[in-house]
Order: sequence, then structure tokens, then C-alpha cells
Amino acid sequence: MSDTTCVLNGVTIQGIEGCPGIWDENPEYFGMNAYFGGEPPLSLTIGYLVVIGFGVLFSIFTTMVVYVDKIFSGNATITSEAFNTGGRMVKTGLTASVIVSQWTWAATLLQSSNVAWNYGVSGPFWYASGASIQVLLFGVLAISLKDIAPSAHTVCEIVRARWGKTAHLTFLFFAFCANIIVTSMLLLGGAATVQALTGMQYEIASFLIPWGVILYTSAGGLKATFMASYLHTMIIFAVLISMMTIVYIKVYSSDQIFDYLDQTVSYTKEQCDNIYSANGDGVDSYYTDADGKKMMACGPVSGNAQGSYLTMLSGDGLMFGIINIVGNFGTVFVDQSYWQSAIAAQPSSAAKGYLLGGICWFAIPFSLATSLGLASTALMLPINADEAGSGLVPPAVADHLMGDAGSALILIMLFMAIVSTGSAESIAVSSLVAYDVYREYFNPEATGKQILMVSRIVIVCFGIFMGIFSIALNAMGLNLGWVYLFMGIVIGSAVIPLWNLMTWDKASGKGAVIAAWSGLGLALIGWLVGAQIQSGSITVANLGTNEVMLAGNLIAILSSGLIHFVYSKFIDPQVYDFTTLDANIHLVEQDLSGLGVEQQDKDALRRAKRWITRRGYLLTFVLIIVWPLLSIPAQVFSKSYFAFWVLVSIAWGFGAAIVITFLPLWESQDEIGRVCSGMLNYCLGRKGDADQYAEEESPKTVDAPDEVPIKDVEDPADPQKEADEFEKFQADNFAAEEAPVKE
Repeated sequence: MSDTTCVLNGVTIQGIEGCPGIWDENPEYFGMNAYFGGEPPLSLTIGYLVVIGFGVLFSIFTTMVVYVDKIFSGNATITSEAFNTGGRMVKTGLTASVIVSQWTWAATLLQSSNVAWNYGVSGPFWYASGASIQVLLFGVLAISLKDIAPSAHTVCEIVRARWGKTAHLTFLFFAFCANIIVTSMLLLGGAATVQALTGMQYEIASFLIPWGVILYTSAGGLKATFMASYLHTMIIFAVLISMMTIVYIKVYSSDQIFDYLDQTVSYTKEQCDNIYSANGDGVDSYYTDADGKKMMACGPVSGNAQGSYLTMLSGDGLMFGIINIVGNFGTVFVDQSYWQSAIAAQPSSAAKGYLLGGICWFAIPFSLATSLGLASTALMLPINADEAGSGLVPPAVADHLMGDAGSALILIMLFMAIVSTGSAESIAVSSLVAYDVYREYFNPEATGKQILMVSRIVIVCFGIFMGIFSIALNAMGLNLGWVYLFMGIVIGSAVIPLWNLMTWDKASGKGAVIAAWSGLGLALIGWLVGAQIQSGSITVANLGTNEVMLAGNLIAILSSGLIHFVYSKFIDPQVYDFTTLDANIHLVEQDLSGLGVEQQDKDALRRAKRWITRRGYLLTFVLIIVWPLLSIPAQVFSKSYFAFWVLVSIAWGFGAAIVITFLPLWESQDEIGRVCSGMLNYCLGRKGDADQYAEEESPKTVDAPDEVPIKDVEDPADPQKEADEFEKFQADNFAAEEAPVKE
């Protein structure tokens, strides 16, 4: 920073001493009203290579991994149960990795930096904490599911088994809404970024991106999705660590970013007008739009203590945090993909996997936005409000720091987030359609092959539909930020009834239906009326303000919770016996993996539920109450306090990356060793079936319950064969019970 008058490209910016941010080193930024207003930094070829090439690469890789696991590990052919539940025996590390992967949306990478651009340090914190607690608390529902409905394929199956058809159709609607909204955000943010970085047409990007998901998800089902998600998560963390290191260690330091942020907020409106004008004199300034809305990061932050980016005392930041908390309860509790991950996890791993996943995921928005988001305002890059709202802050900063390589890394990171979450959403929708629509209302006697066929068809159709739908949303003028704030209004009213479904024996089915629809109606009315009162008219822009969105989100979740409680307590009280729930849920095929005696140990499940309940509530209290309160005495951060804040973000990012990368490998070392030894034996010429390839016998995944009839199924392929297998399982288990058990 210079102490002399700022002269850039032969033009003197009037009224300021020293050039803004790093403009003296990058004079080309002067006169730019948008960072990506010119030519995209990457070629169109790179765009097609990432969007198509990575999709094909992951499809081939995951299909090969599933095939090798099936052949050399002695696993059975993919059944509809395995396709949609992953075998119900996924361990803690992989469960956590999958949770991180499917909870890392395009919005996680893009919108988190947008709120840092708008509100400063409070934005990344409220994004991370406001979206972590739902995963932590969902662990309670995950272990409850393992206890009372271990045979379930979808959350709507549980609703049907307890509350009946009307409630089933109601919550099926909300579940589909959740999947559509989440996938819409993936494509809105993803296509906008691909367009900005490579020049690919938005419509083409929206149509091509889903195919990267369709190919491997339809081929391998949930197991392929989990394996691919692990790789996606590793790549995302690798890019995250690279960006943190470059911003705060290699190129700048926390002290330099602190000084730059102080300089950014020191400018008056007149000075900002001069900075963001073609001739440096404030004439034809693009600092604000025609309505007076601030378009560039310059000057004090409205609603923040002392106008600083470096404070947690931010009115708009807190408002965003509340919206974020309410909205994300809907996209976790109502989204089938999270119930599906709980179904796939083995009981001992369900609670721990969600807790660990929530803690590790916190690092992605917090660490990424604390680096790239704050750097964008500190360096005063010419990113306008429209670009920030479309999620273009990370690619802009990465492009500034690393050139084409930075843009390519963000593009790859974004594509990983899109396909990982997109695959989870696709398999979730396919399960809902196959089990809750096709099997429930069209073909109750559906066979496993029919369920499998429907699942694969739905994955393809849903991908094509979402590509078209995201194009329509973009044509309506809805960007990533708008949809992100809106989601809680649509699905928030289903949150508390679904929590009550699993935890409250007095919860009324009629009350749940009334609460869900009433909450939605009241939220929409409050949202529309709020926009009319605040702005005098109803437009897309007026409906997207923080105050109006906050009102709609709060009305949705609070009104439905109150209605359901009152109806269940005073109008239609019930006492439901949870032990009868699982009997009303039927398997399609004789695949009992994850449903044996060991997995259904009620004492172990109760201990696990106490474990996750205490820790989930404690961490929630710390993240949304204790941490913010502890930051209040600091007011505006000092240089040393900010350095500590940055250190926490970097340490959390590295710690999460290490855990999420190596824990799944450590837990799966036996399975990996079995596959590798099987492949080696095959290469050495040992021919035969899969059992001959493996040096050791594959462990039984099915335990026959003692004196309990086998789970009711609807499509026994060979009754006599299955009876013989059942007797064999009983004999094996009897022998196992006689042997000493290692604790």
C-alpha cells in the first residue's frame, strides 16, 4: 500500500491516498464492474473435459471397484436391497465421509464465501455452525431408526407403517421437494461457475453435469455412490488445504489480510464512488445500483459493529445464521439421502458416523470462506453483488492467486461437490419412487428385479428432469443464494413432525398431516405479506431479502411444531408401541445383511442412543450459543485475535482432512486385504469362484435370530433353498454362541 495518490492506467483516483487492496500490483482491476465480465479464464475445452471427462472417469472407476469387490471378496450379486441400502453394514469412517460428501453442496463451497463477502467473519461461522448441528442431531434419529425400524428403505416407509396413507402421501411430497430443491442449488451454482470459468453455455452445463452422476449411480447403486463419495471428499479437502495454505501462509498472512480489511472499510461512500468509476471522479459510478444497493465490497459493512468485517456482532450475519439453521433442518431431516445413509450404516457406526461427519464437515465452509471469502474483500477484487450471489467469489479469488490453475482447482472441487451430493439425491429419489410409489401404489408384489429396474430408470429420468428444471429457474432470475434462503419455507414445516415420528410415542398422524400443510401455508402467506409490507410490492428481489426470508422460515418450522404438539397432546392423544413398527415394513428379497442378532442388540442400541444424544446436544449448544457468546467481548477483532481465529480454521481443516481420509481406510483394511489377496491369487492362476480367490472366507453378514421368525419378504426366489440356508445359518450361529466371544 502506498501513501501517495493512487494513479492507475494513467487515471488518478480522486480523494484517496494509496491504491485500494492490491490494485497497485493489478491495475487492470481499475474500471472493471465485474470480475468475470470479460473473457473466462479457462478454455471451453477444459470445461467439457471436467464436466464430461470426470463423469466418465468416476463411472468407470466406481463400476470397476464394485465389480472387483463382488468378484474377489465373495460378495453376492447386486440385489434391490443392496442397491438401495448398501448392505446396512457401512462403518464409522465411511459413514462420516459420505455425510461430509453429500452435505457438501455447491452452496457449501460457493454460498459460504458469498456470506463472508457480505458480512465478514460472522458469515463463514454461521454458515458452518448453522448447518453442522442438524447432522449432529440427526445422529439421534439414525440410531432410533436402527432400533425401531431397521428394515426400512426410506423415511416415508416408516411414516406409512406408523401413520398411514394420508401421512405417507404428505411427507412423500415434502421429501420430493427437498430432493428437488437441493439438486436445483447444485446445478444453479455449478452451471453458473462452469459458465464463468470456461464460457460453456449455462443451458449446456445444466444438462451435462447430471450425466456425471447418472452413469455410476445407476450402475452400482448406493455402494458405488459411497465409494465415489469417499474419493470426492478427499479431493475437496485437498483443494481446501491448498487454498488455505496459499492465502494465509504462502502469499499473504493473517496480519496482511487484517490490514487490507481495515483499509477496505475505511473508505467513505464518496471515495468508493470514485474508486468504482471509469475516470476516478465518481461520475457514472457502479459502486451502487439504481436502487442504491451496494454492488462492490467497499466502505463500512451495514449492521456490523464499527462497520468492520472482523466482528461477530453482525445483525445481518446473525439473521442469516437463523435462516441457515431453520432451512437446513429441512434439508437434513426431510431429505431421504440422510435417512438412506443411516439405513446403510451398521448400528454401532450410525451415531458415531453422523457425529464425526458433522464435526469434519464444519471445516469446509468455515475454513474455505475464512480464506477465500475474506480475501475477496480484503484485496478488493472487482466482484460485484450479482457475481457473489451466484457463488463466484471462490473462483475469482483462486483465479487471482493462482491464475488458470486456481480456476481449474475450484472447478474440479465444485464438480466433486456436485456429483457427490447429486448421486446421493439421485439414489434417494430412486428409492422413494421404487418403494413408496411403484411398490406401494402400483405393484405391491414387485420383485427385486423390478425394484432394481425402476430404481435405475428413475435415476436417469431425475437427472434429465433436474437439468431442465435448473434452466427454468435460471430463466426466472433465481440464483443460488435466493434458492438457499427459500428452501426452509417450503420444507421446514415437515421437520418437527418427522422428529416426533421417531422419538415421541404420543405423536398423532392426523396432527402431523395438519401441522405440515398448515405450516407450509402459513409460511408462504407470511413470506408474501412480509415482502408486501417491507417493499410495497412483490418481486423476486423483494421476496429474497433477509428479513422476509427469516419470517417465512421461522413461521414454517415453529408453527408446524406448535400445531403438532397441541393436536397430539389435547385433540388426538395416542400411545404408540414402537416395538410393532418394524413388523409393518417388509423386505423385497431375502437379504438380511445388517439385520442379525448382533446388529439388533437392544442394550447396545440404547447405549448408542444415550451416547449420541448427550454429545449431539452438547456440541449443538457449543456451536450456536457458547462460541458466539465467547466472541462478543472481543467486539471488533484485534490483529492477534484474528490470527487465532485463522489458526483455528486452518487446524480444523487439516484435522478433518486427515480423519476423513485415513479412518475409512483403517477400518476397511481387512476388506481391502481380502480383495487384494483375491486379485493376487487370481493373477497367480488360481481359478474358480470368488470364494477360491480369497485367502480367507468372507464373514457372514446375515445372522439368524434365535427363535424369531425370519423377516417377512415378498419375493422368495426359491423357498426350499432359502430354508436350507436358514438352517445352515442357525447352525453357524449356534456354534458361534458356544465359542468364547472376544470383548
